[in-house]
Amino acid sequence: MRLVSVAVPIPLLPPLTYSVPDGMKLPERGSRVRVPVGARVVIGCVVENKSHHQSKQKRSVYSDGIRNVLECLDTEAFLPPQILDLALWVAEYYACGSGESIAAAMPPLTFGQSRRSPSLSFRNVRFARATGRGREVRTPQETSSLGFKQRKALELLAGAPDGLDTFLLARQGVSSDTLKRLVRRGFVSLGTRRIERDPLADAGTETVIASPTNSTNPRRLTVEQREAVNTLSHLIETDEFHVALLHGVTGSGKTEVYVRIARTVCGRGRRVLVLVPEISLTPALVATFGEVFHDRIAIQHSGLSSGERHDQWHRIRRGEVDVVVGTRSAVFAPLDNLGLIVVDEEHDTSYKQEESPRYHGRDVAVVRGQRASALVLLGSATPSMESYLNTRVGRYQRVVLSQRVHNRPLATVRVVDMRKEIAKSGTEVVLSGQLVEALTTTLGKGEQALILLNRRGFATAVLCRQCGQTLECPNCSVSLTVHQSVGRARCHYCNYAVVRPKRCSYCAGPYLEMVGFGTERIESEINERWPNVSVARMDRDTVRRRGAALSLLSRFAKGDIQVLVGTQMIAKGHDFPKVTVVGVISADVGLGMADFRVAERTFQLLTQVAGRAGRGDKPGEAIVQSFYPDHYSINYACQQAYEPFFDDEIRFRTGMRYPPVVSMVNAVVRGRTSREAMTNAARLAGILRSAGGNFSVLGPAEAPIARLRGQHRAQVFLKGDHRSAMREGLRKALEGRPELRRRVTIDVDPLSVL
Repeated sequence: MRLVSVAVPIPLLPPLTYSVPDGMKLPERGSRVRVPVGARVVIGCVVENKSHHQSKQKRSVYSDGIRNVLECLDTEAFLPPQILDLALWVAEYYACGSGESIAAAMPPLTFGQSRRSPSLSFRNVRFARATGRGREVRTPQETSSLGFKQRKALELLAGAPDGLDTFLLARQGVSSDTLKRLVRRGFVSLGTRRIERDPLADAGTETVIASPTNSTNPRRLTVEQREAVNTLSHLIETDEFHVALLHGVTGSGKTEVYVRIARTVCGRGRRVLVLVPEISLTPALVATFGEVFHDRIAIQHSGLSSGERHDQWHRIRRGEVDVVVGTRSAVFAPLDNLGLIVVDEEHDTSYKQEESPRYHGRDVAVVRGQRASALVLLGSATPSMESYLNTRVGRYQRVVLSQRVHNRPLATVRVVDMRKEIAKSGTEVVLSGQLVEALTTTLGKGEQALILLNRRGFATAVLCRQCGQTLECPNCSVSLTVHQSVGRARCHYCNYAVVRPKRCSYCAGPYLEMVGFGTERIESEINERWPNVSVARMDRDTVRRRGAALSLLSRFAKGDIQVLVGTQMIAKGHDFPKVTVVGVISADVGLGMADFRVAERTFQLLTQVAGRAGRGDKPGEAIVQSFYPDHYSINYACQQAYEPFFDDEIRFRTGMRYPPVVSMVNAVVRGRTSREAMTNAARLAGILRSAGGNFSVLGPAEAPIARLRGQHRAQVFLKGDHRSAMREGLRKALEGRPELRRRVTIDVDPLSVL
């Protein structure tokens, strides 16, 4: 019997064993097959050919009657072996189903669909071309026998040796009937050609980046950049696995170093993968790398259409590109002979996926680099605690850029104590006097400003002054956020929304008051105070439409917008030379959360957004508004003092035994009621404790967000020095308990414990 092990796109299921019927070619590892699972037919991926290992065969779901593969969809492996192996590692490390991790590595609509034609086809365009006889039609006898449209068609085709799209000809008045008549007379031939969808065709990326690298006239490197390039080049020349942390202050020219090292790698015949945390950062990087690598670049991120992602993936698979730029999912790009992986803004939490598979793009990149004997280059002005600790203990090499290019000074930072502002101006104050003064001066000079508030909407809650109740989401234990522009109150977790009420739903009182504020309120305040200034807002509400973020950034780069208000997405990696003032509203918005990483996130966000100011010829300034001006994360961010912050924070993490000092796994147990969730969580914690694993078990406890999307939630934390022991403990605790396993979400190395 010929057997294969197949990963199927069904949560929690391990690979299933199937028989390959006689007459069907034995599928290779990485090939897609149509297989039955219960009453369904799905497309899975062959992860093991078991025909030579039957003695080691593990018990299958269908061990009493192994079912047949229905169809093999590929004549050779669709997913390259190294990518398949990486996806299987992700499944093991992050304790998820192999089908879920393989789905993350596949292009759109090629895995899991039950229809017979699983993949997007390439876009084929029908074209017409003049034959040799058609190009020689000159005599009056021949031309007189042709109609006006036929003569027009031959004239158009005569100037296009490679032919013209029949759609374009139709727009010129040349119909398909006209072409068919010319075909019958031997003057024209018809055919099809494959046209790949180009995600950069209308991107306009040149307007987003201030000064792209030019391959014929590259920018002169600073002394520190030159030393960094030399150090990293030596690592490249070893053709061995290394991880280096490029620790460069904001504006120090890290991107220039990326490009120089990438050029060295490609000159040695190897390829480059560049990861960024946000889709909005890809156009600028593609423009920069495009100056050197031209059309040998591909893009991979979820903002592309399915067709574009399909075509880009296959370009990479065929080996037609040298550089891939993308977000976290691009870590699975099928690049062969990989020599360099760049993880830009490596500290960013966007690299962690919040649904299964809950992988961290940076950490998977390190594993991929190890397997490819490549250099993994992590870049940040505010490195994650994990990465910086790895430099301290010698696992990673630290490369420093301590100065901005052209010796530009870092932005000066002023902290405003909002307790004093409220005492002076009242509780309704949003923009402090110092920020108003700085904006007035900056806008009067025709310069630009960024205003950060990491909270969207107009107001954070609706409060009834009669009974004291707030308008809450019926599915989640959070207040609804008011969005003034659409007149609705919305939950930012489950997207539940209602028309903004006029009376309290508890007491029917008419005394409803909006409390708190978000980016929409800030935009409104600035518009009212400076009515002649162009203001725009960049948050998840304004950039939902495809291309909206790029359009907004392009307008800001060109100076069409003077003030850009936004959430944390405006703090990441952007380079706008005319920005001289950055305002931070509610700098401490996250410090009250029940999460041990809040100080780190606050420090990183403030340091990053302050670094957007003064990147041109004029000095910059950041105004930071806070109710906790003496908090160490805010003080160190204002001083741009990373190492003192790290020392204080690692001391706290060590005392409390938090990552990165120890490893952590968060097991979230869901239930229809709070009691059910807590009961099941207690049951899980009891099983784990009784097993006596080499780790500690904390909990159960109600999750900080106790109800989410209609499900009550309780948490059990595992802490220890060995993740494998914690994963194995959870696997054994849930094995044979499918009713409990379905209610448990496992998050290895969680970045959020809410």
